[in-house]
Amino acid sequence: MSGDLWRPTVAPARAFLDWPVATDPNGWRADKALLGLPHSEPYAGDRHPSDQATAPAAIRHQSHQISDGADRWNFDIGTTLSDPLIGRCLDCGDVPWLDGRYDDHAARVTSLVRRLFRTSAQVVVLGGDHGVSIPVLDALEEIGEPVHIVQIDAHLDWRPEVGGVRRGYSSPMFWASRLAWICGMTQIGLRGTGSARRAEVEAARDHGAHIVTAETVHAEGFGPVLKAIPAAAPIYVTIDADGLDPAEMPGVLAPAPGGLRYAQVAPFLRALARRQRVVGCDVVEVAPSFDASNAMTAITAGRLIVNVIGARS
Repeated sequence: MSGDLWRPTVAPARAFLDWPVATDPNGWRADKALLGLPHSEPYAGDRHPSDQATAPAAIRHQSHQISDGADRWNFDIGTTLSDPLIGRCLDCGDVPWLDGRYDDHAARVTSLVRRLFRTSAQVVVLGGDHGVSIPVLDALEEIGEPVHIVQIDAHLDWRPEVGGVRRGYSSPMFWASRLAWICGMTQIGLRGTGSARRAEVEAARDHGAHIVTAETVHAEGFGPVLKAIPAAAPIYVTIDADGLDPAEMPGVLAPAPGGLRYAQVAPFLRALARRQRVVGCDVVEVAPSFDASNAMTAITAGRLIVNVIGARS
């Protein structure tokens, strides 16, 4: 695996926000670093690669709509993007799963993301379905202190396994619950029937997960949610596109009405990032072929990332 680790990643057709591209892990030293992870462990019978595997390219392709220049004023963050992003920003390419065992691919992803956590102040991941978060969660051990997970999602994602597959898109939060370096989790935006059975909801509650439905956010706002997140802990944010309402992010495979709105989520992300250290984030489950003709889901995914990495105290 050590030799495989240093194999270059795949350069994107367009870099995220037109950042410099670095596909050699030996050159990964940055203040902000982005990595595309198109593939997770597939379920039997599911299309593979899934439509979400094309999302890293689709989001990057909309960079001109996400931010049409670092010198342009961004009214979300209250400054030009060049201000909070002073320092080196890198697009580190993609890590596709092309052949071999998924175990080997996941181990390589974890090793590469560990390197990014060692050499970068903040790491951004573009999925892929939500299973891509699992090897990233493994890499969070590199932070060296317990990390709190903030999940925005319509679904609980607490399945121990599905048909013998343990690292698919239904399992990232269950996987996180078994990691010693994860000190807690806040799950926001859940609604409808989702993917959870009664036993999984009870297991999440017994574990201590703070579950906040979309309806609760609509009624009370994000203030109580932010207050309940441990203020001293480093944070990793994982955003499933279906956590937002499909009227705003329609390009998903499991649209559910009543979701969170960009106008709610973006200020919450900025407030969280200004209050404490966000070591990284991912955006997953964007399905480009289901997106509207104007690519609104991919654009919104990029804008959510900008709100995390562009926040300043």
